[in-house]
Amino acid sequence: MYKCSLERMSDKIKTFSTFGDAGHGGITRYSLSPAAHQAREEFVKRMEAIGAKIECDDVACMYATLEGTDPNAKRIVMGSHCDSVKNGGNYDGILGVMTGMEVLETVAAENIPHKHPLTAMIWTNEEGSLYPPAMMVSGIICNDYLPPELAVNFKYDNMMASKPMDDSEFANFGEALAATKFKGPKENRISPDKYCAMFEAHLEQGPILEDEGNEVGAVQLVMGMFNYSVKFSGFSAHAGTFPMAKRHDALYAAASFLVELHNRYDALNAEVVASGQPEFVYTTGEINVHPCIHTVIPDEAVFSLDVRHPDPEVRKKAMDILKELAAKDWCLCKCEIEEQWVRDTVYFDKNLVGFVEESMEELGLKWQKILSGAGHDAQFCAYMIPTTMLFARTKDGLSHCEPEHVSDEDCTAVASATLNAVLKADKFYD
Repeated sequence: MYKCSLERMSDKIKTFSTFGDAGHGGITRYSLSPAAHQAREEFVKRMEAIGAKIECDDVACMYATLEGTDPNAKRIVMGSHCDSVKNGGNYDGILGVMTGMEVLETVAAENIPHKHPLTAMIWTNEEGSLYPPAMMVSGIICNDYLPPELAVNFKYDNMMASKPMDDSEFANFGEALAATKFKGPKENRISPDKYCAMFEAHLEQGPILEDEGNEVGAVQLVMGMFNYSVKFSGFSAHAGTFPMAKRHDALYAAASFLVELHNRYDALNAEVVASGQPEFVYTTGEINVHPCIHTVIPDEAVFSLDVRHPDPEVRKKAMDILKELAAKDWCLCKCEIEEQWVRDTVYFDKNLVGFVEESMEELGLKWQKILSGAGHDAQFCAYMIPTTMLFARTKDGLSHCEPEHVSDEDCTAVASATLNAVLKADKFYD
């Protein structure tokens, strides 16, 4: 079994954390921003130093490749993204890039034989923090392989027209892409005719590994989910003069609905867990109230509902509850629900998952099988080529924030597991 270098990994973590340093221990590194360009330049410098060939595609994804002994073999790729959310952490996304780099550096330093070309990759604009949506470019590249209900959300022309959500010198993503020197020809894109497998290492973004005392996780799947808008309509009136019994208060209706929804969902979750399945998770992360004036009774309240679980039957039961509650009257207000986003569970390739699990076991790592509740570029790539993910232990389960942290040792462990799994894949594929 081969092990990656803690010293090299520590140096990469320290260096990449300076690109977009927000001054509070984390980074703001929007896709195609000057800070992201610094990270890409560092990627090029380090990969060229070991003799890797650098390529870019038409949506600015980057590929650094060490050739194998078989000139006809397809590539095995490892990668993630280098962009972050605003005031994000030093590991989300970039850990997968650093892992791919460290695998190639270890192969080069130890002259490890391999048949297939090995590639470290940077996916463009995974976060969608400046130019939405999230997973934009993997949605573009994998579009022909995605289910139609997903593919329609990532049409090339629509993505190029995406307008910035924060300060930018460009009017849309297409202009930012045209201005970057990291844009290359379309034929350089990752594709099934040139690639046979993809690995993405990532921090867990949750507390499960830490709670179980494990360092790394072999990701089995990305959970299916549905996201709905729940809207309540009443009418506005003066807060000081209109009698309570006559009010159609939309915010009060929404609050009452949420309390009942939580009670019903918690009861369902108890049944789900008792049956031996993991709990489903549900979140209201966005709420809007109109007219949002302290002297006016709200005439409209809208909130988001995000539900995630791998089993479609569990999601259906959660949906049935939502529809049942939406059909009722709530504080004299009308309730309407509207689908925003639905995705099926994505299962990762069994062979690649097996290689990851074997490698973790052989390295003597503390590991477990784990599920992903968050979306990743690997989720879309899995529709196109065999794909899997590895998770590294996240301190306190925190991510997408400046306290986000993975120890240098755990980062190196996930890189070592990736390296050995890749070498197993190298022997497996023709």
